[in-house]
Amino acid sequence: MLRRAVIAISLIVGLLSAPDTYALTQQSDNDNDFQNIDEQLKRVRHKVFRGMYHTVIDGDSVMMIVFNDIDVFPPLRFKNKKQEEYYWRTVRDVRKALPYAKLISETLTETYEYLQTFQSEKERKAYLKEMEDEVFNQYKPVLKRFTKGQAKILVKLIGRETNQSGYDILKAFLGTTRAVFYHGFGKLFGVNINSKYNPIKNKDDATINRIATLIEQGQL
Repeated sequence: MLRRAVIAISLIVGLLSAPDTYALTQQSDNDNDFQNIDEQLKRVRHKVFRGMYHTVIDGDSVMMIVFNDIDVFPPLRFKNKKQEEYYWRTVRDVRKALPYAKLISETLTETYEYLQTFQSEKERKAYLKEMEDEVFNQYKPVLKRFTKGQAKILVKLIGRETNQSGYDILKAFLGTTRAVFYHGFGKLFGVNINSKYNPIKNKDDATINRIATLIEQGQL
């Protein structure tokens, strides 16, 4: 359980602690990348059907199918080619980052509860540091394939899933000093881990939310 949680933390830290993580130009995903992403996205899809039952209407037995809530968005209308390219590039990047944002969200609560079982702060920090290094080495090949734009979107999706910024999460688990360091280091590479997710006021966040919701509903 704790191992999965530290994976989540290390994914955030990893995006900000290795300069070779950031590609200065957009990278195209090859066929293997698409296959791997499709496998990961199976874990984030929501079930469309909640269930079914039979009832009697006007003397006839009728099967009723119950759907889970489905969000419906207005049709897309692009003002120009550049705006359309931006949208589909964001679709690609959200598809890649969303499974990792889900992983972080799913493990934060259990991590916090588990860490309370340690007898001292020293033990807690030592174990987190050990696991952080081990898991980051394991996931570094994945992180290195994230572009700068994908790193930014991952930070936004973390906010969407946890209602916390990446900075808040690092501060809670790794302490203020290291959170401040990674925040400053990330800004050098154009990634603000303290950026707030607000799809109501921020049109880019609204686009990310639309895409993530459609992915969860199996529509992208």
